[in-house]
Amino acid sequence: PLRYISKYREFVKHEAVKNKSQWKTMGPAKVAVPSPNDFLQKHSKEPKLAPKKKEEDGKKLLPLSVPQRTYRPVIRIKKNFINKNAVAVIRGVPKKPRPFCVDTRQGDKYPLETSGLVPKYIKKKNYGVTPKYVTRRNEEIKREEEEYEARVLEQLKKKAMKTLSDEERTNILKALKNNWEEINHAYQGLPVLTDTRYKKIHKEELELKLRQLEHDIAAIEKHKNIYIADV
Repeated sequence: PLRYISKYREFVKHEAVKNKSQWKTMGPAKVAVPSPNDFLQKHSKEPKLAPKKKEEDGKKLLPLSVPQRTYRPVIRIKKNFINKNAVAVIRGVPKKPRPFCVDTRQGDKYPLETSGLVPKYIKKKNYGVTPKYVTRRNEEIKREEEEYEARVLEQLKKKAMKTLSDEERTNILKALKNNWEEINHAYQGLPVLTDTRYKKIHKEELELKLRQLEHDIAAIEKHKNIYIADV
């Protein structure tokens, strides 16, 4: 029997050749070989300076500056640093030893100044002095309290109670009694039989007004001095 051949064989070959690079498996493509005449010469890669021009754009170059006759150069004196250091050590004040604190038997020590055991804080000049911001805040609080008390006193003066004069007391008492007589007259004119809801409610209202007027009249007659508050 004949061997099976796929109908997509040519298409697969074409795709394989199409996607394959020239130097994918065999190295880079062939390039032109450099000429033997283009060899590296000596000092060929060193930077070349531009030729020195005596005149530029028709202008002469400025002459070099020459020191004058009166110029005296500064002469540096060589110092003997060994003798200088020796004199500084001899005349210098000896350094005081730094105090240390030893806290273990093995001799472990640490500086005493930064340990917190030295009372540095209480030796300050401003120790125990009240800070300025605290004094300023206390003054502001005191001033606010004084202003608040002044406002309260002013409001109390405005709301102070006034004494009722004898004439006003007599007029009020007379008006209350007249009002009581009018309501009592209306109360006496009510029918004996209260068979409806309206009659019952009207009777209760008159009785309530009479009791209130009797209470007010008794209170005014009982007290001679009456005070009224302006609310």
